[in-house]
Amino acid sequence: MIFRYWPAGVRSTKIWAFNWGPDVSVRSGTVLDLRRANRSALIRALYFNPQASRQELGAATGLSAASISNVVTDLMDDGLVIEAGAVSSDGGRPRTLLRVNPEFGYVIGVDIGETRIRVELFPLTLGPPLAATETLLEPAHHEIDLTVRDLVTNLEDVMVTAGIFEADLIGIGIGVSGIVEQGAEVLVHGQTFAWDAVPLERLLRKAGITAPIFIDNGAANLGQAENWFGASRGARHAIVTLIGSGVGASVITDGSRYRGATSSAGEWGHIPIAVGGRRCRCGARGCLEAYLGAEAILARYHESQPDQVINTGQQETDLAELLARRDTDPAAGQTLAETTNYLGAGIASLINLFNPQRIIIGGWAGTLLCAQFLPQIRAAAADHALRQPFAQTSIEQCTLGEHALALGAATLPVELLLSTTRRPARSTSR
Repeated sequence: MIFRYWPAGVRSTKIWAFNWGPDVSVRSGTVLDLRRANRSALIRALYFNPQASRQELGAATGLSAASISNVVTDLMDDGLVIEAGAVSSDGGRPRTLLRVNPEFGYVIGVDIGETRIRVELFPLTLGPPLAATETLLEPAHHEIDLTVRDLVTNLEDVMVTAGIFEADLIGIGIGVSGIVEQGAEVLVHGQTFAWDAVPLERLLRKAGITAPIFIDNGAANLGQAENWFGASRGARHAIVTLIGSGVGASVITDGSRYRGATSSAGEWGHIPIAVGGRRCRCGARGCLEAYLGAEAILARYHESQPDQVINTGQQETDLAELLARRDTDPAAGQTLAETTNYLGAGIASLINLFNPQRIIIGGWAGTLLCAQFLPQIRAAAADHALRQPFAQTSIEQCTLGEHALALGAATLPVELLLSTTRRPARSTSR
């Protein structure tokens, strides 16, 4: 798997411009507020451009030369920014290049999926992971005590492998299936896991984890990863879909991920697509997930071909086998043709509702389907969408690969750091 988190062609001589607005040093507010805003604007601009000069940062942020000089000095004193060499300039002194210090701290991204727990440890700059581990899950292993036990073990394993301590962590980001209620206490409502208001952070604290913890919906995290580093980068309005055992989506509007009161705003898999249709795992009938999730795809095939059951115990292997049979097994071909139509219809609903510039198809099952059926998926979307918004939308495959969910979870602590330019507070209670 090739990791490419930075768009091709981005070098020190070409900085990505972000609309940070005018020099925030002239805005109203306290001196401390202005200083924080200037620090955040500069570190964000530098974070999304591997290296840049002070002059380039001024052009990207709109900050004055004096503000740039002061803020860079502050951030270098804090160890968050370091020098990265120099480049020649036209007729003048060489320009010093700056970059975010990847060793300022580390972040962990966790994907608690339906079939596995994946844990990856990254440098602050979210380059390729320094360590990774995963635990394959049986359905019974979503019992919360077992999940916490496995997660803590994996967290300890990646830190030992990378040779770092928990005190070196900026934070741990966790992605889960279901609704994440953000409040005084973060609660996870995962119907497919039989999790009802699970206080996951409190349970991890009780198990001894003291690093800052950030929890959000896995599809939402995938959307943020693709928005920062992948196929939706640069799009003002985009939707990133997640198709695995279940189905979800993340809405990008005005360049940022949409956030509702909870993270349920992306439960695309539970829009009704067939009145009185198949029973969904959520308990309702006719949900898109009841036709499009990997579990549902395999179930539909088995119902049509009960003598040809594919059941290795791993959905990824089973779906890959079904795809391999598409040309030799008429029932497999029919099931997959129906699946592309369901996916196209679901994408059409997103196009008609949101009129995005891009729709990105992600998740392990989405990646498998796109590899063989992307033209058919686009055609099915065209059949079900309004012509004008469809013509303005590109439908693409996600570019970050199988590690995108853990990467997306790792963006959660980084996002807070970019806003505050300070390490999040550690927990002192259990």
